[in-house]
Amino acid sequence: MRSRDGTAAIEFAILAIPYFLIVFAIIETFVAYSAEQLLTNATNNLARQIRTGEITYKLGRDTDKDKTEFRQLLCNDIAVMITCSKTEAANESDLYVDVQTYTDYNDVPTSIPRVSAADYADIDPTKFKYSPGGPKTVNMVRAFYRWHVMTDLVRPYITNIRPADGSSVFLIVATTTFKNEDYP
Repeated sequence: MRSRDGTAAIEFAILAIPYFLIVFAIIETFVAYSAEQLLTNATNNLARQIRTGEITYKLGRDTDKDKTEFRQLLCNDIAVMITCSKTEAANESDLYVDVQTYTDYNDVPTSIPRVSAADYADIDPTKFKYSPGGPKTVNMVRAFYRWHVMTDLVRPYITNIRPADGSSVFLIVATTTFKNEDYP
């Protein structure tokens, strides 16, 4: 307060920008990880509905849901924090869903399909399907969401998924694998 030469103001000006940039990056990382937990909870919730027969596919029941209806249910579950566009359920732009049936747990993939084998490549949504199985089938539900990042300080060190357009996104992934109950 007594200093009149301005050194404190100059030091503050020099240090304020990097300081606030780092603080903002920390807050943004926290919010992204919170969104990841939200997507995981929503994925687990919908997977439980598939597992118990509350959501079915091509069984001729009232509970049958196609891909668009399933994606809309997911959008509704994550709407607390993650906003789906008005056309997101029908047209994939940020949210991708992969629901597949396998004959055995050993057949379930352990990696994310990517467009190339390069160290840094984008996901390959053409490999995603929507084909949940019926009673007693092994299923996997995966949800991918492109979380747009404004302060891109941390993301390069925590992911090797890079969009082809070079945009700064953090790919949120939620996966669950289960065997359906023997519902009627």
